[in-house]
Amino acid sequence: MFGLSMSELSAAMPGLMQGLGVTLKLLAFGVVGGIVIGTLLALARLSKFGWLSFLAKTYVNYFRSVPLLLVLIWFYYAVPMIYSLITGDYLTIDVAFASCAVAFMLFEAAYFSEVVRAGIQSISKGQFNAAYALGMTYGQTMRLVILPQAFRKMLPLILQQSIILFQDTTLVAAIGLVDFFRANYVRGDLMNLLTPYILLAGAVYFVISAVAMFGVKKLQQRLKV
Repeated sequence: MFGLSMSELSAAMPGLMQGLGVTLKLLAFGVVGGIVIGTLLALARLSKFGWLSFLAKTYVNYFRSVPLLLVLIWFYYAVPMIYSLITGDYLTIDVAFASCAVAFMLFEAAYFSEVVRAGIQSISKGQFNAAYALGMTYGQTMRLVILPQAFRKMLPLILQQSIILFQDTTLVAAIGLVDFFRANYVRGDLMNLLTPYILLAGAVYFVISAVAMFGVKKLQQRLKV
């Protein structure tokens, strides 16, 4: 496969799987954290308090206007410094992984917030009025009535953004974090098989992304029914 023998692939597999594990962990942090923070940002943008809406809008516009690679590099240096300022101690965990996880969560939150906001705005005003008529507060209305319907509508968009994030995780190689792509690069460089390993990594990313996109399209069709 791609000029790689089975014996070579068998020897490389533990390192590649470890790198894939790092990629999937970063994806999980980015998606879950991004959705949670993004939902809060979306609610802030829809708030009747102008200053809160302005702050959320500024946050979203800022992170959507800067390259992800720049954000990763910035957080790589900022996270240990901020941690030391707050706690007075040095960061003892993996700095590269921690900084990338934080960067992905905060960066993706800007994109997820727009998805969530669009989902909330797609719900008819009658749903709000009906909830208020039943005596529900704004928080109860959002939690029990609006957000469940909104998330069902925006699920395909959330999954599409997650696929993009999965591909973007390759950028962490720039700060030395050994994800799946970096693991292939290091192994290929070590064994003088760089091109075959890069092709292998590309094929894996393509297959996973293609299968995921196929699943998203099927989901969109089911939700339209």
